Amino acid sequence: MATSCGIAFEVASLGLPPVSGEEELVGRLSRLPLSEETFAQALRYGRQLGVTAEFSRVIDYFAVPPGHLPAGFRVVWRLAADGLLSADLVRDIGQDADGVPRPTPMLFSADTANPYELEPVAPLIANLTCNPGIIYDLFINNPRANVEHRYSTRDEVMTEIARILGPGCDVSVELNDPFEPDFGKVLAECEQMRDILGEWRTVIKVPHTGPVSAANVPELLTGDTRLRRRWDTATPEEAFAGHRLALRLREHGFRVNFTLMFEPYQARLALQARPAFINSFIRNRLAQTRRMAELLERGRDDAEALVELRDYLVGVDALSGDEADAPVEVAAAIARRAVASRRIDDPEGADGLDGVRHNLRVLRQADLPDTRLIVCSLEGEAMYPDIDRLLTEPEFADMAGRVVVTAEPGYLARFASASQVVSYQRRFLAAARGQR
Repeated sequence: MATSCGIAFEVASLGLPPVSGEEELVGRLSRLPLSEETFAQALRYGRQLGVTAEFSRVIDYFAVPPGHLPAGFRVVWRLAADGLLSADLVRDIGQDADGVPRPTPMLFSADTANPYELEPVAPLIANLTCNPGIIYDLFINNPRANVEHRYSTRDEVMTEIARILGPGCDVSVELNDPFEPDFGKVLAECEQMRDILGEWRTVIKVPHTGPVSAANVPELLTGDTRLRRRWDTATPEEAFAGHRLALRLREHGFRVNFTLMFEPYQARLALQARPAFINSFIRNRLAQTRRMAELLERGRDDAEALVELRDYLVGVDALSGDEADAPVEVAAAIARRAVASRRIDDPEGADGLDGVRHNLRVLRQADLPDTRLIVCSLEGEAMYPDIDRLLTEPEFADMAGRVVVTAEPGYLARFASASQVVSYQRRFLAAARGQR
């Protein structure tokens, strides 16, 4: 509640009459806090209180209980020339129910399509991300997860997820085939998701494509599954296919989660597509960097290590499938450039978060105040604590509200505990039973 000198400012304090027929909707705003500046402006210019058509649509769609506002929306005031002050609802996953901000600026997200796994964490997250691998491999076609095969299709899974999450959580769903040449089919898939999730929660995950295109997709699905071209040989048409798709979807009213971002230099180009989310993938990138550094070090005295390095680079697609016999010097040069650019020998990148730091700096400069950075692909004991610590550093503390940390619920769960929890629970439970 906004206060100044001990005075609380709320919508009800304005004393403005509601528009006839909108009394119940306006009444939902009565306890909404106002800043002193907004309160003063509303008194000066406002003559009557009402709500926008969008406000009514949101309330009706989510069947919000009387007297309340939905989570996931920010109230914005719009003043008409006749003095009508109307409340609008704008999507903002940083908001909890009834106009209260979420407890921390940094938000959490879950990488899952498993309704059973999602239910315990649903009240704690502001976003959910899923891709075909998460939906089909990890859940629908996994008999241990999809108990009694209760769910058979993506639509059934998404319908249940929407029920569990409520209005306050975005759902980022990746396209089944981002290389589909018929935009009408892509649009139909997106509209189907919007029908299930509602327009406000739906976010379409659009991937960076690199040199992959509809013409060479079969190379990734047959034979040795290696692309015959190196990742950095994409034509402009190929490399910016995801960017163009993101812009087209935006023109049709969809928010976009622009995904598959591994290097810092991808960020500024990605922002040209005006996405709601960009990403920093860190797990595999850090592991690959450390492996390349190790093999380069061994290669100083052991030629076989450089052969191993070349084979490793083919395995992680840093060399193409046609470069399996490339000179080891070529492989070594590629590895040296990667290791140097990722700065693992200094504080900027030793924790693998150089990309996160860079992307936050880029976001701070961008003219996209509502775009957030999703930090994803986490593992190990250090990654989440390192991210948590980074956002308390003076340089980045102001950017905490632009960050969403996403991981499998099981990964996040380990950081809700500590070994001493067990020790203290033992003591307390014994005391409660009257034991010494």
